Amino acid sequence: MVPIIETARLRLRGFRESDLEPQAETLRDEAVVRHLGGNPHTREDTWRRMMAGRGLWDVLGFGYWVVERLEDGAYLGQVGFADYKREMTPPIEGLPEMGWIFAPHAQGRGYAGEAVAAGIAWADKALGGRELVAIISHGNEASIRLAARSGFSVREEAIYNGEPILLFRRPASPAAAASAAATPA
Repeated sequence: MVPIIETARLRLRGFRESDLEPQAETLRDEAVVRHLGGNPHTREDTWRRMMAGRGLWDVLGFGYWVVERLEDGAYLGQVGFADYKREMTPPIEGLPEMGWIFAPHAQGRGYAGEAVAAGIAWADKALGGRELVAIISHGNEASIRLAARSGFSVREEAIYNGEPILLFRRPASPAAAASAAATPA
């Protein structure tokens, strides 16, 4: 089961078949994908990405949510966690890697910050206060600012697919880690 999270303006929920078209439209947008490898996604690739985002929940206990506006259910983007077993230096395998993608019409309105904060709050409780990571392209200034505002305070150079990328780390929340340590297994 994918948990549903509601904030003041947003609902984070699992993917549905009806999300395919708005998700595909977002992932076809060259401005959106320029920091995701640069190539617009096909509808088929989008479907696979959606299924992977949902399937992560069954395998890892975390995954991706669709972000929709609470007032009207409009699709805004996606946010969540994965462990893609990336071959990168330094390695991040085994750590929840946070990511976010928002439709152009949803950018610049604070939705991403609100959704990322909700995801982190969920992770602090559900994942036992584990360290979180995020990888961001050097030129993706909006995501770099969002990561910094969201507590990803350690920034280092990394190599992924033979290319330099920024690796952000959000240390484990001390309160969440203490709570997890106090909970019997």
